[in-house]
Amino acid sequence: MTEDHQGDDAVDAADASVFDPPHAAVADAVRLALAEDLLPLGDLTAALVPPTAIRSVAVVSRDRGVVAGRACAVETLAQVDPLVKVAWRLADGSAVMPGSVVAVLTGPLRSILTAERTALNFLGHLSGVATLTRAFVDAVAAANPGTRVLDTRKTTPGLRALEKAAVRAGGGTNHRGSLSDAVLVKDNHLGGVTITEAVGRARRLWPGRMVEVECDRGEQVAEALAAGATVVMLDNMTSDQVKACVAQVEDSGTTTLVEVSGGIDLDSAPGYAAAGVDLISVGALTHSAPVLDLGLDLMPDPGGRD
Repeated sequence: MTEDHQGDDAVDAADASVFDPPHAAVADAVRLALAEDLLPLGDLTAALVPPTAIRSVAVVSRDRGVVAGRACAVETLAQVDPLVKVAWRLADGSAVMPGSVVAVLTGPLRSILTAERTALNFLGHLSGVATLTRAFVDAVAAANPGTRVLDTRKTTPGLRALEKAAVRAGGGTNHRGSLSDAVLVKDNHLGGVTITEAVGRARRLWPGRMVEVECDRGEQVAEALAAGATVVMLDNMTSDQVKACVAQVEDSGTTTLVEVSGGIDLDSAPGYAAAGVDLISVGALTHSAPVLDLGLDLMPDPGGRD
């Protein structure tokens, strides 16, 4: 598929690539998604459309939100039919209103119809992730501009790289992408090792890696600080408890960062940010984001048949 950037409001491909996930992850996800729709006999209904029918359709937002998933739409159309051209009007990370045109697709109508649902599924889901992320980022920034909003590993199996890219498009920050990225000592790990032992072993085995320790009380924070943890994650604490732990970290004279997690929503996030934390991790960004409603609108036929 070729990308055709036309008009004053067209978007340079380089602008959108900042939020693109790895191409291999996109190609694999799209291949599986298309297989769900096209096996074993292909698109029976689109086959009724003459192969010579060439039309343009607009990708239009039905609601307010933030765009993400452009790479997936591009790849979907490319795998279905390279003859389809796309003129992008908005890049990932752009805000949309009802009626906003995200892109215009031009090419064989049969191919566009075959790719429609898969492309919109990716765009709608990933734009939903970006939209919810932007809501959290804005809510937190109003309380404490220095606090960052992080995602988690609570992602859709097989779509983690895509969803984490959508979090970036929404203004959020990615936490570890896999178990190999960093050390995160949680309560279940502490069933077999102490905080001091865990941090010490992590420093010896993987020097330079982030070492984070989940804490649910002040004594654990003190032990993690003494052991040299990079981050203390305050889990399921009240904002008052968090504020006390932030003071504890500040008084320690360390550079340890403070993260909060555990059921944080848009109502509670500003209070945690105001308590002085550096990071707020929110699993809902990827596991509970509502889909952004996007649709394909057929544009007038230049041949005058509409």
